[in-house]
Amino acid sequence: MDKPKVVLGVSGGIAAYKACELLRRLTESGHDVRVVPTESALQFVGEATWAALSGHPARTQVWGDVHEVPHVRIGQEADLVVVAPATADLLAKAAHGLAGDLLTNTLLTARCPVVFAPAMHTEMWEHPATQENVATLRRRGAVVVEPAVGRLTGVDTGKGRLPEPEELFEVCRRVLARGAAATAADLAGRHVVISAGGTREPLDPVRYLGNRSSGKQGYALARTAVARGARVTLVAANTGLPDPAGADVVRVGTAVQLREAVLKAAADADAVVMAAAVADFRPARYAEGKIKKREGQEPEPVALVRNPDVLAELSADRARPGQVVVGFAAETDDVLANGRAKLARKGCDLLVVNEVGETRTFGAEDTEAVVLAADGTETPVPHGPKEALADTVWDLVAARLGRG
Repeated sequence: MDKPKVVLGVSGGIAAYKACELLRRLTESGHDVRVVPTESALQFVGEATWAALSGHPARTQVWGDVHEVPHVRIGQEADLVVVAPATADLLAKAAHGLAGDLLTNTLLTARCPVVFAPAMHTEMWEHPATQENVATLRRRGAVVVEPAVGRLTGVDTGKGRLPEPEELFEVCRRVLARGAAATAADLAGRHVVISAGGTREPLDPVRYLGNRSSGKQGYALARTAVARGARVTLVAANTGLPDPAGADVVRVGTAVQLREAVLKAAADADAVVMAAAVADFRPARYAEGKIKKREGQEPEPVALVRNPDVLAELSADRARPGQVVVGFAAETDDVLANGRAKLARKGCDLLVVNEVGETRTFGAEDTEAVVLAADGTETPVPHGPKEALADTVWDLVAARLGRG
C-alpha cells in the first residue's frame, strides 16, 4: 500500500528545531513526508537536515523542479498538511490567501486536512490580529492547535510555546485516522471540558483514599477533540501523562477541587465529559499528623462523608442551553442494568458504561463499552483502542450539538 503523504511545513521560529523530532516520528511510523520550509525557517534548521531526515529535497520557492509544478502538485497529493511551528506571519498569510512561496502555495492547493501548530511570544499570540486570523482558519475547517504554556525565547514564560513533538504527532495521527471526515473539523468553534484521572482524598499527610484510574481515557478524549477542532479544557486529577497538544490543562487533586475546576470551565462549554473517577466519599476528619500504628491496638474506624455529585449537578443545572453532558460508569456486575439506572439518576445526555476490574480497563490501552443515551438508544463500542471509544463519544456529542 502507498504510504500516507504528509507535508510538513516549517516557518521561521526558534521552535523549528522541534519539527525535526516530529518529522522523525512521522517517517518512522510509515508516512511519506515532504518538508516545505520557509526561507526564514532555514535560518534555524538547514535544508540539508530536512532532506536527510525526510528523503526528499526541501525547497522554499516555486521555481525548483518547475516541470513538476510543485506549487500545485504537492498540495494536491497530500493526505495531511501540518505546519509546525506556525508563526504569526505564516498564520496571517494563510488566513488571507497569500501565496508568495512554496509553503503558502501548498496551503492554497491542499484539499486534505490541514493542521497548524502556532508558536510565538504570548503578546503576538494574544494580539487581536492573530486571534482573528486563527478564527478565520478554524472557520474554514483547519485545525489550529492551541500553543502550550511554558518557557519561550530568552527568559520569557507564557502561552505560545510549541507543544511537544510526540503530542503533535498524536494530533496528526488522529487527523489522518479520520480521513476525509477530518476536513470537516466537526467540533470547530466548540469548547469542550473533559475530566480525567482519579481523585485522591487525604486521610493524613502521607495517606489518601483513591482509585485505579490512570486518566488514559480522558486524555484520549482530549486528543481526539483537539484533532476535531475543539477548544479543549482538560481537568486532570493525579495523572502522570504528558499534556495533550492543544489542550488547556487544569490540575486538581480532590473531588472538591475537581468540582470547582469543572464548574468554572463549564460556564461557557458546549459539552462536558466526566471521564474522571471521582471519589464518592472522603474521610470525615483529616489527621494533621501521620496516623500511628500502636502495638496491641486496632486502628480507629475511618468515618466517611459524601463528596459532591458533580455529574448530577452539571446535568441538573446546565450552564448554557443545549449543553451536552456525558458521564462514565465503571461497573463490576450487572453492567447495563446499573448503567441504565445511573443514567436515569444522574440526568445526563450520554453515559459510557464499561466493566472494570483490578486488571481490566484501568491503566489499559484498550477498552470496550456501551454508550447509553437518554433517548433510549445504545451504541456498543467493541474492544479496541481508547481513542476509538473517544471518537464514538464525540460522534454522538457532535450529533446532539448539531440539533441545537
